Amino acid sequence: MERIKMQQSLNQSQRPKLRLAEIERLIKARRIVVPPLSRRKLIKMCEEGEFETAGDRPTTLGWLVYEDSFEKWVRALDS
Repeated sequence: MERIKMQQSLNQSQRPKLRLAEIERLIKARRIVVPPLSRRKLIKMCEEGEFETAGDRPTTLGWLVYEDSFEKWVRALDS
């Protein structure tokens, strides 16, 4: 029972994160912006807070962008 409570609390606070390489892939595959944004531009968006990231600098995996932040940015392009 204690294990289930712990898993539920972890699941509620966990926000999926995407590496910049995955964001690049999604932009290209879904043709969100044509031509696709450069890696340098995506990094600048992370640094300037346009994407909400895990931390204020790259991790050992590079920049990690919260998935919901990326989705919010995509929706904003259409409005």
